[in-house]
Amino acid sequence: MTKVVDMTDKGNGTNGAELTGAGAKMWLLAFVDRVVAGADELTELDREAGDGDFGWNISSALKRGREGLEGIDEAHPAQAFQTVADAFLASGGTSGPLFGLWFGRLGAGPTAPWGVPELGAAFGTATEAVRRLGKAEVGHKTMVDAMVPATEVLTDATARTWREAVSEAARAARAGAESTGGMVAHRGRASYLGERAKDVLDPGAVAVAWFFESAEGV
Repeated sequence: MTKVVDMTDKGNGTNGAELTGAGAKMWLLAFVDRVVAGADELTELDREAGDGDFGWNISSALKRGREGLEGIDEAHPAQAFQTVADAFLASGGTSGPLFGLWFGRLGAGPTAPWGVPELGAAFGTATEAVRRLGKAEVGHKTMVDAMVPATEVLTDATARTWREAVSEAARAARAGAESTGGMVAHRGRASYLGERAKDVLDPGAVAVAWFFESAEGV
């Protein structure tokens, strides 16, 4: 007899309709692995358009985040995101505090499994906080170029499960990151280079795309 999978199972971190603490932890650990493996790529992008320390800074923060994640009891998604936010507190550069703020606002989300509406609301709050602090908008060649389209997908999502919603957000984040390759920067060190850095992808936007894409392998 074929077993029917209940997609509303709240206890399943990866296949259920809602994002649980276990699911969030697995997603974040996959993101840590992706960034650590690709740190040199991010550093090279930053070297071409900034001061070359982005890859090292974000990978160092996420390595600390991995240690914290491995020690939590997976109570709810907010706890997992807050654990990563805490790891960015000692991170250097401009992007570190912004990522810390982003994950910190996610860490202030509901202390229960997140359905698609809760997921969208949490990312809406987090991304708006980054926009305000960084004074960045879409088109400024920053991480916001990937954050905003992904967040818009999540807040407007009609998907039944969190994984479906995040998969759609990942495609939007990737398109946003790729679009920075044709922009003149308005924020950060890349803005000092003007046209010389126009064709370089923003490393922060690439990292955001990696974050959403990491959920697809969970």
